[in-house]
Amino acid sequence: MPAVRRAELTDALTVELVTAVTGARRRALRDGDRQVDTAHLLHSLVEADPETAAAFESPHQRARVLGYLVQRSIGYGLRWQRSVEDTGSDLPVLRGAENAAAGWSPAAAAALAGAFERAASRGDGRVRGLDLLAALAADPGNRAAEVLRRAGVDRHDLAARTGELSQQV
Repeated sequence: MPAVRRAELTDALTVELVTAVTGARRRALRDGDRQVDTAHLLHSLVEADPETAAAFESPHQRARVLGYLVQRSIGYGLRWQRSVEDTGSDLPVLRGAENAAAGWSPAAAAALAGAFERAASRGDGRVRGLDLLAALAADPGNRAAEVLRRAGVDRHDLAARTGELSQQV
């Protein structure tokens, strides 16, 4: 992603979400993955954004999600390594060659686009972690949704809680 575009992206995100996106990039590099995927985003988001972490039913549920995400690097997610995550979403933002240059999987780019749409529909100029969490939960075919399912998180309930929490702030 060109520096100007990265700066524009950073300006549109809350500090917590910038921290999560940066963490997801580091995590992808450390894991040897070619692109940031939705599981990288979910992992960093839950760790970096207290508002997002609070969207889970309980600390126990959040711990189960993090447990699955930690296992990714020691075996659970090995089948994902060096493969491109694409759920077939038709959202055009950050897709194709532009997406690959940016280092985002198509599904992660679609989730980020969904987070921008959610913030805009709320009339907010800044994208929050809750926006991205809702977008990650909305796509049943992405890696983040698979982690949520395996951890026993109902995606629809999680999306509803993100909406409720968004209204409180």
